[in-house]
Amino acid sequence: MTADHPLDRILRRHPAAAALGYVVLVAALLLVAWSAIADIAARRNAVHAAADMLARLEGRTRLYSGVNAPTGPTPAGSPFLEGQTVTVAGAALLERVAGAVTKLGGNVLSSQVDLQGSQAKDGYVSLIASCDIEQAAVQQLLYDIEAEMPFLFVDQLVAQAPASASEGGRMRVLLAVSGLWPGAK
Repeated sequence: MTADHPLDRILRRHPAAAALGYVVLVAALLLVAWSAIADIAARRNAVHAAADMLARLEGRTRLYSGVNAPTGPTPAGSPFLEGQTVTVAGAALLERVAGAVTKLGGNVLSSQVDLQGSQAKDGYVSLIASCDIEQAAVQQLLYDIEAEMPFLFVDQLVAQAPASASEGGRMRVLLAVSGLWPGAK
Protein backbone atom coordinates (compact mmCIF):
# COMPACT_ATOMS: atom_id res chain seq x y z
CA MET A 1 0.00 0.00 0.00
CA THR A 2 1.43 3.39 -0.98
CA ALA A 3 0.68 6.63 0.77
CA ASP A 4 -1.04 9.24 -1.32
CA HIS A 5 0.28 12.74 -1.25
CA PRO A 6 -2.38 15.23 -0.09
CA LEU A 7 -2.02 17.18 -3.33
CA ASP A 8 -2.72 14.03 -5.39
CA ARG A 9 -5.98 13.47 -3.51
CA ILE A 10 -7.09 17.09 -4.09
CA LEU A 11 -6.25 16.98 -7.80
CA ARG A 12 -8.12 13.66 -8.28
CA ARG A 13 -11.19 15.13 -6.62
CA HIS A 14 -10.97 18.47 -8.47
CA PRO A 15 -9.60 18.02 -12.01
CA ALA A 16 -10.64 21.60 -12.89
CA ALA A 17 -8.16 22.90 -10.28
CA ALA A 18 -5.40 20.89 -11.97
CA ALA A 19 -6.30 22.34 -15.37
CA LEU A 20 -6.47 25.86 -13.91
CA GLY A 21 -3.06 25.40 -12.28
CA TYR A 22 -1.60 24.23 -15.59
CA VAL A 23 -3.05 27.24 -17.45
CA VAL A 24 -1.72 29.65 -14.81
CA LEU A 25 1.74 28.05 -15.00
CA VAL A 26 1.84 28.29 -18.82
CA ALA A 27 0.62 31.93 -18.68
CA ALA A 28 3.36 32.79 -16.16
CA LEU A 29 6.02 31.20 -18.38
CA LEU A 30 4.72 33.11 -21.43
CA LEU A 31 4.80 36.37 -19.44
CA VAL A 32 8.42 35.75 -18.42
CA ALA A 33 9.38 34.92 -22.02
CA TRP A 34 7.63 38.06 -23.33
CA SER A 35 9.38 40.20 -20.71
CA ALA A 36 12.79 38.79 -21.69
CA ILE A 37 12.13 39.38 -25.40
CA ALA A 38 10.98 42.97 -24.72
CA ASP A 39 14.15 43.62 -22.68
CA ILE A 40 16.36 42.26 -25.47
CA ALA A 41 14.56 44.43 -28.05
CA ALA A 42 14.99 47.55 -25.87
CA ARG A 43 18.70 46.86 -25.45
CA ARG A 44 19.07 46.26 -29.19
CA ASN A 45 17.44 49.62 -29.93
CA ALA A 46 19.76 51.33 -27.42
CA VAL A 47 22.81 49.76 -29.10
CA HIS A 48 21.63 50.92 -32.55
CA ALA A 49 21.00 54.45 -31.25
CA ALA A 50 24.48 54.57 -29.73
CA ALA A 51 26.03 53.26 -32.95
CA ASP A 52 24.20 55.92 -34.99
CA MET A 53 25.38 58.66 -32.60
CA LEU A 54 28.95 57.38 -32.85
CA ALA A 55 28.76 57.38 -36.63
CA ARG A 56 27.55 60.99 -36.63
CA LEU A 57 30.23 62.06 -34.15
CA GLU A 58 32.94 60.50 -36.27
CA GLY A 59 31.64 62.32 -39.32
CA ARG A 60 30.76 59.19 -41.25
CA THR A 61 27.76 59.09 -43.52
CA ARG A 62 25.44 56.19 -43.16
CA LEU A 63 22.45 54.94 -45.01
CA TYR A 64 19.34 55.33 -42.92
CA SER A 65 16.01 53.75 -43.50
CA GLY A 66 12.65 53.73 -41.79
CA VAL A 67 12.44 55.16 -38.28
CA ASN A 68 16.21 55.75 -38.00
CA ALA A 69 16.24 58.33 -40.80
CA PRO A 70 17.75 61.66 -39.72
CA THR A 71 15.32 64.55 -39.50
CA GLY A 72 17.62 67.06 -41.18
CA PRO A 73 20.90 67.32 -43.03
CA THR A 74 23.94 66.06 -41.14
CA PRO A 75 26.59 68.77 -40.82
CA ALA A 76 29.70 68.15 -42.89
CA GLY A 77 33.22 68.33 -41.57
CA SER A 78 35.20 67.17 -38.60
CA PRO A 79 33.57 67.23 -35.15
CA PHE A 80 36.88 68.46 -33.67
CA LEU A 81 38.70 71.78 -33.86
CA GLU A 82 41.35 71.52 -36.52
CA GLY A 83 44.88 72.82 -36.34
CA GLN A 84 48.44 71.56 -36.03
CA THR A 85 48.87 73.38 -32.71
CA VAL A 86 46.55 74.37 -29.91
CA THR A 87 47.11 78.01 -30.88
CA VAL A 88 45.86 77.37 -34.41
CA ALA A 89 42.87 75.48 -32.98
CA GLY A 90 42.14 78.48 -30.73
CA ALA A 91 42.28 80.78 -33.75
CA ALA A 92 39.87 78.49 -35.62
CA LEU A 93 37.50 78.63 -32.65
CA LEU A 94 37.67 82.43 -32.57
CA GLU A 95 37.12 82.62 -36.33
CA ARG A 96 34.07 80.36 -36.11
CA VAL A 97 32.43 82.33 -33.27
CA ALA A 98 33.28 85.73 -34.79
CA GLY A 99 31.91 84.57 -38.14
CA ALA A 100 28.64 83.50 -36.54
CA VAL A 101 28.31 86.88 -34.77
CA THR A 102 29.09 89.00 -37.83
CA LYS A 103 26.83 86.86 -40.06
CA LEU A 104 23.90 87.95 -37.88
CA GLY A 105 24.89 91.63 -37.95
CA GLY A 106 26.66 91.72 -34.59
CA ASN A 107 30.10 92.94 -33.57
CA VAL A 108 32.73 91.16 -31.48
CA LEU A 109 33.91 93.72 -28.94
CA SER A 110 36.56 91.61 -27.25
CA SER A 111 37.68 88.02 -27.08
CA GLN A 112 40.05 85.85 -25.11
CA VAL A 113 41.11 82.33 -26.08
CA ASP A 114 41.93 80.14 -23.08
CA LEU A 115 44.49 77.51 -24.09
CA GLN A 116 45.46 76.45 -20.56
CA GLY A 117 42.17 76.54 -18.64
CA SER A 118 40.65 73.89 -16.42
CA GLN A 119 39.33 71.93 -19.41
CA ALA A 120 42.59 72.13 -21.38
CA LYS A 121 43.92 68.91 -19.89
CA ASP A 122 40.87 67.12 -21.37
CA GLY A 123 41.66 68.53 -24.83
CA TYR A 124 39.20 71.42 -24.83
CA VAL A 125 39.99 74.89 -26.10
CA SER A 126 37.84 77.66 -24.61
CA LEU A 127 36.92 81.14 -25.76
CA ILE A 128 35.28 84.05 -23.99
CA ALA A 129 33.82 86.63 -26.36
CA SER A 130 31.97 89.85 -25.66
CA CYS A 131 29.75 91.06 -28.47
CA ASP A 132 26.76 93.22 -29.23
CA ILE A 133 23.95 91.79 -31.28
CA GLU A 134 20.27 92.36 -31.96
CA GLN A 135 18.01 90.78 -29.37
CA ALA A 136 16.12 88.83 -32.03
CA ALA A 137 19.36 87.26 -33.31
CA VAL A 138 20.62 85.80 -30.01
CA GLN A 139 18.76 82.50 -30.39
CA GLN A 140 19.98 82.10 -33.99
CA LEU A 141 23.54 82.86 -32.82
CA LEU A 142 23.39 80.05 -30.26
CA TYR A 143 22.00 77.69 -32.87
CA ASP A 144 24.69 78.60 -35.43
CA ILE A 145 27.45 78.03 -32.88
CA GLU A 146 26.20 74.64 -31.64
CA ALA A 147 24.64 73.12 -34.78
CA GLU A 148 27.53 73.10 -37.23
CA MET A 149 30.86 71.29 -37.36
CA PRO A 150 33.11 71.26 -35.45
CA PHE A 151 30.98 70.60 -32.40
CA LEU A 152 31.11 73.61 -30.10
CA PHE A 153 29.51 73.98 -26.71
CA VAL A 154 28.17 77.21 -25.22
CA ASP A 155 29.35 76.86 -21.63
CA GLN A 156 28.03 80.21 -20.43
CA LEU A 157 25.80 82.97 -21.75
CA VAL A 158 25.36 86.32 -20.06
CA ALA A 159 23.06 88.79 -21.80
CA GLN A 160 22.56 92.42 -20.84
CA ALA A 161 19.54 94.26 -22.17
CA PRO A 162 20.05 97.65 -23.84
CA ALA A 163 20.41 100.37 -21.20
CA SER A 164 18.65 103.02 -23.31
CA ALA A 165 16.48 103.36 -26.36
CA SER A 166 19.40 105.02 -28.19
CA GLU A 167 21.16 101.63 -28.35
CA GLY A 168 18.22 100.17 -30.21
CA GLY A 169 17.55 96.46 -29.73
CA ARG A 170 21.25 95.56 -29.43
CA MET A 171 22.23 93.51 -26.43
CA ARG A 172 25.63 92.99 -24.88
CA VAL A 173 26.31 89.26 -24.83
CA LEU A 174 29.16 87.46 -23.11
CA LEU A 175 29.70 83.95 -24.47
CA ALA A 176 31.95 81.20 -23.14
CA VAL A 177 32.38 78.62 -25.91
CA SER A 178 34.53 75.50 -25.97
CA GLY A 179 35.47 72.86 -28.53
CA LEU A 180 37.48 69.67 -28.46
CA TRP A 181 40.94 69.67 -30.05
CA PRO A 182 42.30 66.15 -30.56
CA GLY A 183 45.93 67.29 -30.51
CA ALA A 184 48.69 67.27 -33.08
CA LYS A 185 48.30 64.62 -35.74
